[in-house]
Amino acid sequence: MSDREPREAMGTAQPAQSASTFPSTEEFEAFYLEFTPKLVGFLIRQGARLSIAAEIAQDTMLTAFRKWVEISNPPAWTRRVASRELIRHLSRAEADLCEDVPEPSPLLSSPDAAAEWEQQQDLLRLLADLPPRQRQIMAWKYDGHSPTEIAEELGIRPETVRSSLRKARLMLAARLAPREEREDR
Repeated sequence: MSDREPREAMGTAQPAQSASTFPSTEEFEAFYLEFTPKLVGFLIRQGARLSIAAEIAQDTMLTAFRKWVEISNPPAWTRRVASRELIRHLSRAEADLCEDVPEPSPLLSSPDAAAEWEQQQDLLRLLADLPPRQRQIMAWKYDGHSPTEIAEELGIRPETVRSSLRKARLMLAARLAPREEREDR
């Protein structure tokens, strides 16, 4: 018997399930509207182009809606699912020098605005120089997760997360030092 079949089918007449058992459209909509831009940014910080990040975020949110009642921590769940999908995408992606310009969407208003926005983000340029695992861990850290939480979500040891964070910070500091010296002149 599925969650959605009436209780009477089991032979015990019980009142209908409460509304909290089924996905609340309003609750999911609020989560979607608030968290989707954050999820897109999270994926971009891991190295995704804006159009790919928006597509993965949309697919992840669709899956989240379908599994809404099963998800206990929607922000962590969507980050984990989207991050895994990005890794799959990057591992199968082939270089295409003549990619189509993405169509405008609510998450990507215009290709020109998206390109301009991406170019203005120093953080993205700095993160792009990091190895993929360090970039992934920094994206989780940037979103406010502790090394223990990151380790749990990624299925690795907290010591590995701390080590990756340390290496990433050292590399970022080394890249920022020459820039700060130029600005001081």
